[in-house]
Amino acid sequence: MTQPTLDLSPSPGDEVKRTTCYMCACRCGIKVWVKDGQIRYIQGNREHPVNQGVLCAKGASGIMQHYSPARLRKPLLRVGERGAGEFREIEWDEALDIATSWLAPIRERNPDELAFFTGRDQSQALTGWWAQQFGTINYAAHGGFCSVNMAAGGLYAIGGSFWEFGEPDWEHTRYLMLWGVAEDHDSNPIKLGLGKLKARGAKIVAVNPVRSGYGAIADEWIGIRPGTDGLFAFALAHELLRMDRIDLDYLVRYANAHWLVIDNPGGADDGLFARDADGNALCAVAPPPSPEGGGWEGVGGTGNTTPPQPSPSAEGEGVRFVDANAIDISPAVVGEYVLPDGRKARPVFQLIADRYLDPKYAPEAVSERCGIPADTIRRIARELAEAAFDSKFSLPIAWTDSWGREHSEMVGRPVSMHAMRGISAHSNGFHTCRALHLLQLLLGAIDAPGSFRYQPPYPKPIPPGNRPAKARKADGTLDAGPLGFVHGPEDLVVDANGQPRRIDHAYSWAYPLSAHGMMHTVIRNAHAGDPYKIDTLFMFMANMSWNSAMNTRETMHWLTDKDENGDYRIPRIIYSDAYASEMVAYADLVLPDTTYLERFDAISLLDRPISDADAASDAIRHPVFDPQTQLDEDGKPRDVRGFQSALIELGARLGLPGLVNEDGSAKYRDYADYIVRHERAPGVGLLAGWRGEDGNSEGKGAPNPEQLQRYIDHGGFWHAPIPESARYYKMANRDYLRWAQRFGFVANDAPIVMQLYSETLQKFRLAAQGHGPHQPPPEHRERVATYFDPLPIWYEPFEHDQTSREAFPLNAVTQRPMFMYHAWGSQNAWLRQITARNFLYLHPETGAKHGIADEEWIEVRSHHGAITVQAKFAGNVQPGTVWTWNAIGKRRGAWRLAKNAPEGEQGFLLNHLISDVTPKGDYANADPVTGQAAWFDLRVQIQKSMSRTLRDDAGESAPQFAPLDFPEASEKPLRYGAGFRKGNAK
Repeated sequence: MTQPTLDLSPSPGDEVKRTTCYMCACRCGIKVWVKDGQIRYIQGNREHPVNQGVLCAKGASGIMQHYSPARLRKPLLRVGERGAGEFREIEWDEALDIATSWLAPIRERNPDELAFFTGRDQSQALTGWWAQQFGTINYAAHGGFCSVNMAAGGLYAIGGSFWEFGEPDWEHTRYLMLWGVAEDHDSNPIKLGLGKLKARGAKIVAVNPVRSGYGAIADEWIGIRPGTDGLFAFALAHELLRMDRIDLDYLVRYANAHWLVIDNPGGADDGLFARDADGNALCAVAPPPSPEGGGWEGVGGTGNTTPPQPSPSAEGEGVRFVDANAIDISPAVVGEYVLPDGRKARPVFQLIADRYLDPKYAPEAVSERCGIPADTIRRIARELAEAAFDSKFSLPIAWTDSWGREHSEMVGRPVSMHAMRGISAHSNGFHTCRALHLLQLLLGAIDAPGSFRYQPPYPKPIPPGNRPAKARKADGTLDAGPLGFVHGPEDLVVDANGQPRRIDHAYSWAYPLSAHGMMHTVIRNAHAGDPYKIDTLFMFMANMSWNSAMNTRETMHWLTDKDENGDYRIPRIIYSDAYASEMVAYADLVLPDTTYLERFDAISLLDRPISDADAASDAIRHPVFDPQTQLDEDGKPRDVRGFQSALIELGARLGLPGLVNEDGSAKYRDYADYIVRHERAPGVGLLAGWRGEDGNSEGKGAPNPEQLQRYIDHGGFWHAPIPESARYYKMANRDYLRWAQRFGFVANDAPIVMQLYSETLQKFRLAAQGHGPHQPPPEHRERVATYFDPLPIWYEPFEHDQTSREAFPLNAVTQRPMFMYHAWGSQNAWLRQITARNFLYLHPETGAKHGIADEEWIEVRSHHGAITVQAKFAGNVQPGTVWTWNAIGKRRGAWRLAKNAPEGEQGFLLNHLISDVTPKGDYANADPVTGQAAWFDLRVQIQKSMSRTLRDDAGESAPQFAPLDFPEASEKPLRYGAGFRKGNAK
C-alpha cells in the first residue's frame, strides 16, 4: 500500500510581511504569513524590541479583524434620520467634495466651528498638526477619558509617566507594586517582564479591587476599595517617614526637597519658591545640627518620628542662601528660615514631613477606608524599605552626572511601581498619581537601577515646554499645537471674562491642566452650544455613542436632537471608522478607513513612542494588502482609504497652509509621502531612523526618499540603544541628556529636577486667592484653591460622598480583558469564542448580603440610571465592589452582528449608569485638575430583578435600544482556513 506523503514541516505561507500590530496599544512586531493572497497566519516577530516574538490572543486574531464582516466598503451619505443607520454608498470624490463644501466656509468664517476629535488612532502627530493648520482650537484625542491623569500627574512631578512611557527595571527589581493595572495595555512587555521577576523570585504585589490577569499571578493581592489608592500611598509614606527609611541624598540631588518655599499666608508670593535675582531657586546652607538632632541627614538615620525643628535663622547667623542647583553644598531640608529681605521660608521636605507625618495618614487611620488591615500597610512599608535599602544593590557602571561629577557605580533601589487606568480614571486620580511618585521619590526609586525607568523621549522638562494654542496667525493657522502643557494661569484658553474658549472646556478654570483635551464633554457641550455653537463635529475612531460615552442614552439623544426649526442641534457630523460601529449610525458622512494591514502608519516618537528604557524606537505599518484586492464577505470590492491619507487630501482640497505648495497644489501625495517628507522642525520628522539623503542619520536629518523601504527591510522598526553609561539617572545623567539632545528629545543637557512640590499648582491657588492678573471667575475660586495643592492630597471621589455611599453602598468598575481592546475585539469571530457576553461579577458575601443567588438577574441602580443584568459570583473581587468586562455589550445591529447575538441580548455596559456630570450637576464627571473622565467613581445599589427568573439564559439585559439598520452578516460560520486544508489535501 502506498503511504501518503506527510509534510512534517509545512510552511505557514508563500510570503511573509513584517509589520506592526494594531489590535491594542502595545504595538508589537508581527509576521504576517500570506498564501494565495490571503492571510495564513500571524505570529510575533522575535526580532522586534517590543514583544520579542511574544503574541497575545488579540494579535493572533488580527486575521479575523482583517476579514471582519463589519468592514465598511465605500463612503456613505446619510439618507434617513440620524441614528437609524440608513445610508447610500457614494464615491470618494463626492464624499471629499461634500466634506470640503462643509469645512471650507468654516475655515473662512471661524475655524473654531469645527470640532475635530479623534479616538484611539495612534496618529496624533498628524491629526493635531492638521487641526493646527485648519486653525481650530477644538481638537482633542482619546487620552482625556483614558490616561491624562497618569500623564499629567507624572509630567508635572517627575518629567515622565507610567502607562507606556516608563517601565519597571525588569532585569533588576526585587519588589514590584502594580497599581490599578489591567491586562489590556502594554500587555506583552509586561508579561515578559513578570516572567523574569517570577523566575528570579522577586515579589509582585497587585493593588486592585479585582484580581484578574497579572493580579492572579502576583505573590500578594491587595483588594483595595476603589478611589483610595492615594490614601494607601500616603499611609506607606507616613510609615517610611516615621521609620526614617527614606533616601534624603537622592531627594536633594535629583529633586527639589531642599528648595525654600516662601511662607507668607495671604501674600502674592506665598507658596512660591524663594529665588535669587537670576530666578534660581534658593536653598539654605545651615551650620551642622547638634548631635541629638540627627535622623534626617541621609539614608538610614536614627528613626526619629519627627524632624528636628531649628529656630528661624537668617544669613549672618551662620546660614547662607545659595542656588539650590549648586554642588558641593549640604543644604538644609528641615527648619524655618528668615531670608535677607525678612520673609520666612521652609524647605520642601519640611512641608512634606509636616503633612504626611500627620496621624490622619497613620495605617490605623486609613485602614477601614482603604479596606486594608493596618498591619498589612505597615508590613508593605517595611518590605519596600528593605528591598530599596538593605539589598545594597548597585551596578558597576561608571557615569557622569550633569554637574560633571564622576561616579564609579550606579547605586540601585530595586523597588518598582507601575500604574494604569485603575489609578487614573477617578476624580482624585491626578493627585493619586502624584502620591505614587512621592512614594517612589522617598525611596529614591525613579530611574535608579532596579526601579521605575524612563523610556525615551522621557524625561522631559517640568512641565514640558509646549503650551496649548491660544491665537491664530495671519494665515489662519494656530500659533501652536492645540494641545499642550499649561505653565500658569496665563496659559489657559479662556476669554477676557475667564470663560472657556474651547467647546470641551479644556484648559479652562474648571479643568486647567487638561493636557489631552476632554473628548467626553464635547457632545454635551456641542448640543448645548456651550460656549458657542459649532457647525461640524469631525470624529475618527471614537465610539462616542456607545462604549466611549458616559451617559450613553443622553449622548445618543444629543446626537439626534433637533431645534425648534427641525434642524439638528449639532448640524453636521463626519465620522471615519473601518467598521460598522454604533457611532457610524450617527454620522451624516462616513469616510471608510482601511484595516491596519492595508495602510501605512507611523508609530512616532512625536506621538506615542514604543521605546524601552534602554533604547529609543519607532516603527511603521505598511500595506500587506492593497485594499482594492480585499473583497468583502459578499465577494464585492471595497473602496476604502486610510483615514490619514484621506485627511491629507481633504486638507489639500481646503488649501490648508501646511498641506499645499505655493501654487496651491497638494504638497503630499498621501500619508506615506507625508511620513517621509514632512518636517516638524528642520531635520525632525515623524520617523527617526534612516534619515538624511543617504539614510545614514538617526534622530535628525534631511528627508530620505527611501526611508519607508529601509524600515520595511528592517522588519518595520528602528531601534537605537542608549549608551550603557546613560541608561540610568536619565534626569541628571550628562551622557543621556546629550544623547537625548542629539535626537531632539530635550533642548539642552540641563538636569531635570523632579518636583515633589509643584510651583505650577501653587500659581493657580494664588490666582484663586485673588493674586495676579489672571484670576478665576467667582464660581471657580473655591474649586481651584482646594484642588491645586502644590503637594499631593487625597479627597473622596465626587461620587463617594457620605450621602452617595449610604444610598449606593457598592463601587462598580470595569476591567478590560487581556483578549479584548475597546470595542474592536468583541466583533472578532475568534475572540467572541472566548467571551460573547458579560456578567456583573460580585463576591459571594455580597450576594448573600443582598439576597442574590448566583446567576440571578438583578437590577443595578446609580444616582443616574438603572440596568438589568445577570449576576455571577466571583471570589476575585473586593466585597464592596462589583465589576464587569468592558465593551463586550453591543447595540443590536452594530458591527453587523446577528440581531440575536449574545453581545446585544445579554451583554451590557455600565456606561448607562455613569453620569457625564457630577451628582450635583455643576461640573463634568471628571478630575478637577485635568478633566480626566472619572469612569471608576461609580456607586451602585443592587437588588433582585422582578422581571427575570433565576438562570433565565434567554433573558435580555436592559436597557435595549432600537436595532441599527445595518445589514446582518451572513449566517454561515467563518470557516477560516478550510480552503488551505483543501489545498494541502491536493
